[in-house]
Amino acid sequence: MDVKTIREQFPILDQEVNGHPLVYLDSSATSQKPLSVIEAIDAYYKQDNSNVHRGVHTLGTRATDKYEGAREKVRRFINAASTKEVIFTRGTTTSINTVAHSYGRANLSQGDEIVITPMEHHSNIIPWQQVAKATGAELKYLPLQPDGTIDLKDVKETVTENTKIVATMHVSNVLGTINPIKEIAEIAHANGAVMLVDGAQGIPHMKVDVQDLDCDFYAFSGHKMCGPTGIGVLYGKKELLEDMEPVEFGGEMIDFVHLYDSTWKELPWKFEGGTPIIAGAIGLGAAIDFLQEVGMDNILAHEEKLIDYAMEQIRTIDGISVYGPERRAGLITFNLDDVHPHDTATVLDAEGIAVRAGHHCAQPLMRWLDVTATARASFYLYNTPEDVDRLVEGLKKTKEYFGDVF
Repeated sequence: MDVKTIREQFPILDQEVNGHPLVYLDSSATSQKPLSVIEAIDAYYKQDNSNVHRGVHTLGTRATDKYEGAREKVRRFINAASTKEVIFTRGTTTSINTVAHSYGRANLSQGDEIVITPMEHHSNIIPWQQVAKATGAELKYLPLQPDGTIDLKDVKETVTENTKIVATMHVSNVLGTINPIKEIAEIAHANGAVMLVDGAQGIPHMKVDVQDLDCDFYAFSGHKMCGPTGIGVLYGKKELLEDMEPVEFGGEMIDFVHLYDSTWKELPWKFEGGTPIIAGAIGLGAAIDFLQEVGMDNILAHEEKLIDYAMEQIRTIDGISVYGPERRAGLITFNLDDVHPHDTATVLDAEGIAVRAGHHCAQPLMRWLDVTATARASFYLYNTPEDVDRLVEGLKKTKEYFGDVF
């Protein structure tokens, strides 16, 4: 994998920030976009801009072909059995909310259980809190091991015959923990529950085969995988989606509308009310083309080497706490002793290094870690060992600066 050639595809990386070459280490929040994605969106608006499915004119046909072509690209990318199982949404949050409010409210009642983990992003906590309040179901949490991993023994003890939904993230956006999705899904199914996976941090970095994982739902966003913002995907098994009601109503998702009743289109369109995110879907399709050209196995191998090097180098710094397991995805969450993470991020930004600081939409996990906030450096296919060196150098300058101040 030629990282130098890959970096040339990302024009945003070729700039200075505060007088220093940019080092972008915030891909877990949003990834940068290659030229092919930018050009695909630009070409749609310049040449094919039209609404989809409705018109018989040439622009409408071309736009529809590109939009539905993107759906087929997603289907192949995740190995879904049918394009009927691929629903375009605004992102992971919308996808999870669709399952929570359509499937959850219809299938949960008093005495039922929803099982999630304390490491979840707020987008995979709050919808289930609301569904539990509305239905009387109990929200239960899997315990975490001291390093922030899940023990399958605890899954077997927590998931019971009363459990109806198990929902967990594929990869933690804070700890980098890679959860054993296939094994958790097997336990969920053995107890009659369905399995939802928040794949926002998983699918950009590794091959995902939803049939092999045997998850019932898989949610992800385009903007974390080199695609545009505002587009995401909900994968769902066809038999489950067919029994679910839409959560948005209006144009495009209907079959027939009468004065007092209406019927819905077939999958996947019954969940895509209104004018869809056409340019976003086309951009996501281009992002998938780009990632497949690079190779998901190559991306994973590159990140594994990079994170090993980063962990080795960052631990040469005195007075730094690193959170999460040894085997992790391509991110490091940390705190410098006696330095607030926002101050750390500010000093690094002055050096042209972009990292994230805060609670990362994971306040329950921050409490579990006994911190109020952390700093996070997250890596992707365009990062290099030199980026790691710049980060380490910047952290040492941060320590020196605050050592002098105090």
